[in-house]
Amino acid sequence: MAGTINPKLGNYQRFARGATHALVPPRGFFFTRLQYNSGDWNTDQRMPSNLMNSLIEYTTVPVDTQENVIPLSSEKLFEAPFCYLSGHKLVEFDPQERRNLKQYVDRGGFVFVDDCNHDIDGLFAKSFEAEMAEIFGPNALKKIPNSHPLYRAFFEFEDGPPNTSVELNGWGDDLVHDYLKAIEINGRIGVLYSNKDYGCEWDYDFRNKRWLAVDNTRFGVNIVMYAMVGA
Repeated sequence: MAGTINPKLGNYQRFARGATHALVPPRGFFFTRLQYNSGDWNTDQRMPSNLMNSLIEYTTVPVDTQENVIPLSSEKLFEAPFCYLSGHKLVEFDPQERRNLKQYVDRGGFVFVDDCNHDIDGLFAKSFEAEMAEIFGPNALKKIPNSHPLYRAFFEFEDGPPNTSVELNGWGDDLVHDYLKAIEINGRIGVLYSNKDYGCEWDYDFRNKRWLAVDNTRFGVNIVMYAMVGA
C-alpha cells in the first residue's frame, strides 16, 4: 500500500545502521530555509513546523524545532545537512549564490526545491530550471523513476510522488505532475525538485493533522530521511 512504513527500516536507528553514512548533526535534525536575493523565498511559513512534528511523531531522530533561515550566499550553508528553497517568482541567483549551491551539492548537501506555482511553464519553474542548467549542466536535472530509493526511505510510496490537493485547484497549470526531478551527484540526490507544491499542501498547523484520514506529510518524512542517510 502506498505510504506504508517500509518493514525493512522500522525506525531511524535501524535505517541508520544499514547506511553507509548518516548526516545527523549533534544538535539533531534542523530545517534550513534558503534565502535568495531574487523572488519570494519566505513561503508556506507553517510547513517547517508541521514537517518537524512528523519527524518527532514517526521517527526517533532528534529534532531541533527552531527553523533555521540563512542566505544562500552565506558560509553557514555548509553547516546544514538539509535545505529548503521555494517561491513563486523569478529565480536569478547571483554569482556567490551559484558558487555556494554548486559547492554545497558537490560536497554531499541536499536541497529540496518546491515550485509554489505548481506550474511547469510558470516563472519560478522556468527560471529555476535555467539556473540548474547553468550551474550543473543542461542535462543534470532529470525525472527520477518511481523505483527510486526516495520512495521507500521510510514510508513506501509504490506509485511514486503522492499527489497534492492543490495541483487541480485551478491555479498554475492545473495538471497532476506524476514525477519529481533531481540532480544526482555520484548516484545520490543533491537537488530534489517538485512542481507539486508540497509546501502549500503541508502549510497548516500540525495540530490539525488529527482531522486527516491519512497524514499528507508522510512523504516529507521520506525526503528528510533520504537527505540524512541517502540511498
